[in-house]
Amino acid sequence: MTQHPGWALGFEDETWWSRVAQPNLHAWAANGQPLRLMDKTVPPDDPERKALACYGLLVRWHPAGQAAQEQLWLRFAEGNPCGGLTIQFLAWGCDRLQAVGQQVWALVWDNASWHLSQPVRDWIRDHNRQVKREGRGVRILCCPLPKKSPWLNPIEPMWIHGKRRVVEPERVLTGQELEVRVCATFGCTQEPHLFIPAKVS
Repeated sequence: MTQHPGWALGFEDETWWSRVAQPNLHAWAANGQPLRLMDKTVPPDDPERKALACYGLLVRWHPAGQAAQEQLWLRFAEGNPCGGLTIQFLAWGCDRLQAVGQQVWALVWDNASWHLSQPVRDWIRDHNRQVKREGRGVRILCCPLPKKSPWLNPIEPMWIHGKRRVVEPERVLTGQELEVRVCATFGCTQEPHLFIPAKVS
């Protein structure tokens, strides 16, 4: 599929980057002095969230006459994943794929409730109709994974290795520091956060 010009294969997933939880890992340590990473705590007056929600897309495409491309695109989110944030992420992904000359996005993702929500399904249907009607844009072809099969999504091990690479043994990182480390780890630019605008009464 990735060798077909105009078609992009995108593996989507969400994860949380914790400021306090430490990942499981193996590390060298002096004999008799094992390195133990302990979960950290934050002071009660710390205004920041303990974990940052993040949408990710591992995208592969093959531009005509060029080498195959693979990139990881990230968007951090205010709050937890939901239908509204997912729609924003999909729209952003379509814009980026259109900018690199793609017409079809084969979207591989799991059965998270926000992926299957009625607003998301309605948005994808209406979006595809608009692309067909106007003759421009990126059509989304949903390819759901079987239930409880995270090993089929190649973005999953990237999360695991990424969390080991950004680990901070000593202190609690701020949300901004953690986000900078994550983006540097994957070679991503920092994008504005996805968020649901507050309702005006």
